[in-house]
Amino acid sequence: MSAASVGQIAWVLGVVGWYVIRYPFERRAKRVRVVSSRRSGTDVFGLACALFGLAIFPAFYVATGFPKSADYPAHAWAIAVGIVIYAAALWVFRRSHKELGRNWSITLEIRQKHELVSGGPYALIRHPMYTSFMLMGLGQAFLLSNWIVGLAGLIGFALLFFLRVDKEERMMLEIFGSQYLTYIERTKRIIPYLY
Repeated sequence: MSAASVGQIAWVLGVVGWYVIRYPFERRAKRVRVVSSRRSGTDVFGLACALFGLAIFPAFYVATGFPKSADYPAHAWAIAVGIVIYAAALWVFRRSHKELGRNWSITLEIRQKHELVSGGPYALIRHPMYTSFMLMGLGQAFLLSNWIVGLAGLIGFALLFFLRVDKEERMMLEIFGSQYLTYIERTKRIIPYLY
């Protein structure tokens, strides 16, 4: 089996893992009443970009090989690095969901009895879910040996992040006020100790 095939299989397993992690939290979230929604066209567009770059476009590539003209030789070391990064992404993704519990939402929403979560990965960074998407995009770049498809995940993540993070933080400031300001002062956004 070629390194490129191993990379593609690892990517598919990673996406399946992502869905297996998310599904039960999505089901539970539907049972908790939303008290405030900031969903907007920009929010939906950012989510669509992330979905396209991290799932739809790479799935199309794995299924069809298009765009083959952007392929480059896969290396076993790159696939191994991609597997480790993607596994780290899934670990952060799971921990983020677990810590958020009933507070989790796919869009900018405040749920009934919403609490500020600051444990687990939230003790170091304010947006570990975005960190997991960034790691998925980086892992994808190593796993899929195609310049366009490999980078599509990072581009999709970046669009989602930059279109949404400021709005999300403004919403949290409105809801939690000085408690969130204190939290901002002791944490970084998505990379511990850096940003």
